[in-house]
Amino acid sequence: MARVIHTGSTPAKKRNAHMRTCAELLRLLSEKTHLDDEAKDMTALFVFSLRGIYETIEHSADVWDEKSYWKRAEDLRNKWLWSKKASDKIASLIAEEAWHEIPNQIMELFPRFGHINVATITRDADHWCGALKALLNHDNTKP
Repeated sequence: MARVIHTGSTPAKKRNAHMRTCAELLRLLSEKTHLDDEAKDMTALFVFSLRGIYETIEHSADVWDEKSYWKRAEDLRNKWLWSKKASDKIASLIAEEAWHEIPNQIMELFPRFGHINVATITRDADHWCGALKALLNHDNTKP
């Protein structure tokens, strides 16, 4: 019997998509001259993408744990822990409406996405429209 190769949506593909979304959002946010509703929605989508990055890491680490490669799983989690911490920090600033502090938090993340070349923007307003409302609703319904 031949080996089955899954070419569908892998954690690495999802992670790369989230990384690309973050890189594009960083570029678009850096071009903004003032904080408007669109920039707030972009920031909320940025939080969702950071969370998505860490979720893919958790999935990959769980696979390593199942194979008893616990050290490799922990190394992977530690390497990408910045995405969870950043998403939690920015989400809490959004909830507190401390918008003046968010640009500093986002600026610290620029080196994490520097390797991604954004020649053209492939995400449009459909991706982030309503993201702030969704983030606030999602975080308020957490147990």
